[in-house]
Order: sequence, then structure tokens, then C-alpha cells
Amino acid sequence: MRRLALAFALLAATLPDAAAGAQWLKYRVPGVPRTKTGEVDVDAPAPKAGRHPDLSGLWMAEDNRPCPPGGCLDMKVGQEFFDIGWSVKGGLPFQPWAATLTKERTRESRLHDPISYCLPAGIVRLHTQPLLRKVIQTPALITILNEHNVWYRQIMTDGRPLPVDPLPTWNGYSVGKWEGDTLVVQSNGFRDDMWLDANGSPMTSAAKITERFRRPRFGALEVDVTVDDPKAYTRPWTVSLKQFYVPDSDLLDSICVENEKDATHLRPPQ
Repeated sequence: MRRLALAFALLAATLPDAAAGAQWLKYRVPGVPRTKTGEVDVDAPAPKAGRHPDLSGLWMAEDNRPCPPGGCLDMKVGQEFFDIGWSVKGGLPFQPWAATLTKERTRESRLHDPISYCLPAGIVRLHTQPLLRKVIQTPALITILNEHNVWYRQIMTDGRPLPVDPLPTWNGYSVGKWEGDTLVVQSNGFRDDMWLDANGSPMTSAAKITERFRRPRFGALEVDVTVDDPKAYTRPWTVSLKQFYVPDSDLLDSICVENEKDATHLRPPQ
């Protein structure tokens, strides 16, 4: 079921060239550094927007799974999609109730996953989704557009503070400031029933998230994500995620609920 759901989610992003001809999926983007052979020079210096790196571009999450000879047969998706804390020494520092809940959710194989019912994924999971995301950077606002359910995120960089008592939302509220070449983003105001990965690692309304965005070279985006949620975890923890630039392409609609027929077949394990 997990692979089937991912396959449907990626269908729009893997259309054949004949169908893609009417889209901007083969448009040669101007201003992109290229090698003598015409390939994108991913090791070129990162572009600048004034004094800071420009994070703008089309990005895809790293596929960092160990694959058997012949390669992975399913979708290009990293280990963090399934287990956000796989790289954390000793594993995620769950509170006892959160550890029990995660084990049950994993056993049920996404039976109650919000994504299984076409609900929003939240800002952490959208860093690991096997769909494209587009960053648009301006001096006072950074917007992230996602193929998944045609979703958007706003990061305010105009100096405003985080809200003190925000109405809980799926995506929360995000403000950012530059520290040298690193964009530091703080977010709060989340719902109390969020999933951080396909295993069901929980996040509650007590969570505060800090992200540190860096673009060390043209073709790479690095995001360190720190989750501070004392209700679900015994201490804050951090994971490092990587994104790669996708050249000469664009977003396509990926609407989960359109012709969705999987949820009615979800059943608890026997």
C-alpha cells in the first residue's frame, strides 16, 4: 500500500514526453550556469540576492537509501520519509507515550496517516516528500510551492515576531532571518496530531521547529531541522536533510483527492 500510494502521487510528475510537451518541463531556464556540454554546473557558486544566497529554484529531496545491486525499484525517496530520525544517534528521544504510539502506527502501516486521507503533510514531511518544491525568494518573504496538493508555505523575513498564541494550523507560522549565509527559520502554531514521517513519529502543538537553510553551491540545498517538542520528546533533536536542484523543469498539479480510491481499502493489520 505504501509503494502504491507513492506511485500514484508521483504519476503526474512522470508523464511521458508527449504529454509533457504542453508544459514547461523541457524549457531551458536562462541564467543557469552550464558546462561546455550544456549540462547544469551544479558545483558553480550559489547565486546571490543582494548580500545573501538566493535559495530560489526547483528542488527534489535526496534519495539516500542503501539499495541492492540493480538499484531501488520503487520511487526516489530518502530514508527520512519513512523514519525522520534514522540518523539520530540512539534514535528519536521519545516520551514513553510517543514511543508506544509510533510503534502502533508503524505496525498499522499508515492506516491513520493524514497523507493516506489526502490531508496536509506539514512542513517537516514536505522536506522529504518524493515530489518537487519550488522556492521563491524576495527580501521580505520566501515562499515554498509544493506539488503535493498544490500546497504553499510562507516564511516571513520582514522582521515580524512569531505569534504568541496562534490558532493551530497544519503548517504553522514561520519567520526567518539571515545569519551570514544561513537562513534561520523558526516556526510554531502547529496542530496536536501531526506526523513527522511515514512511521508515525508524532509532533504536538507544543512543538517549535528551527530550520537552517544553506545553499553551499548552485545545485545543492542543505536544511538542518531541529524539533523541540517537550510534549512528545525528552529533548530537542536535529536531522540534516539535503535537496538537489532540478533543471529545466517545473511543477505539476498533484491533487491527492482527485479520483482517490485507496482510503476505503485501508484496513487494520490482522
